[in-house]
Amino acid sequence: MSPRRDQLLERLADAGYAAGWRAVRMLPEPAARGLADLAGGWAARRDGAGVRRLRANLRVVTGGRLTEAELDELTSRAMRSYARYWQEAFRLPAIGPERILSRTTVPGAEHLEKARADGRGVVLALPHSGNWDAAGVWLVDWLGGPFMTVAERLRPESLYRRFVAYREELGMRVVPLTGGDRPSSDVLREWVAGGGSACLLVDRNLGPGGVPVTFFGRPATMPGGPALLAARTGAALHPVVGRFTDDGWEHVVHPEVPVDGPGRLAERVATAMQGVADAFTAGIAERPEDWHMLGRIWPDVPADPPRGRAGATA
Repeated sequence: MSPRRDQLLERLADAGYAAGWRAVRMLPEPAARGLADLAGGWAARRDGAGVRRLRANLRVVTGGRLTEAELDELTSRAMRSYARYWQEAFRLPAIGPERILSRTTVPGAEHLEKARADGRGVVLALPHSGNWDAAGVWLVDWLGGPFMTVAERLRPESLYRRFVAYREELGMRVVPLTGGDRPSSDVLREWVAGGGSACLLVDRNLGPGGVPVTFFGRPATMPGGPALLAARTGAALHPVVGRFTDDGWEHVVHPEVPVDGPGRLAERVATAMQGVADAFTAGIAERPEDWHMLGRIWPDVPADPPRGRAGATA
């Protein structure tokens, strides 16, 4: 593909997101939600590469217990849930924090209260489940100020800036995963060591290396950043798994995963990230349709083949 065509496609992608942002915000909320639900169902039926990957991931999550028809139905619900996330992403700043907070429940919030009573910051590790931006609105309110998060650098740069501006409008501080003035790990460490808190999406390892974990009974890797950050700053590490309710959001805070104790730092980080993976496994299994993972997680699990072809495996 030529550089000129790459640039054109990037501009079209940015223009498409911008148009979607404006259009969805202008629609009445019931219409926007109905349209998102239809779009999610249509995408599931279209059976593109991301949907086939999602179906393969959900087969692992459900332990291969579902028939193919049941798995198709779960995949369709998952795509409608994913479409709901994007519909809310376009509208969330316009909804306003008061309404978001009134429709949010946080089981396990007492774990965070204990960390605050002990004078510690928190490092929250999340999967791509439910609406993590809505979780951020709740966290900003609970903290009484911003927290820091990391964003993958998107192309084109204008699209990346659009997403950064959106999340900063919700009250977050955003640093780029790559391409910043300083390594994101250094910026995060200084922020948390200075009394701040951080919120990180970690169910998929985007960089080289990563920490080996067992996730839903299969080998995978997750970034060790949350555990390393907590170990180096004394912050409390808590897995949080989000899900949708009929008219709002639920964010389940799991107990602290310890990162201190005997042993080398690398060993403690690996043990802690396995604890995070175990919490994700339990939380996602309760409502798998709200786990929006259209990327590869397990090296030994390929995407499902297109419909009509044999070869899908559990």
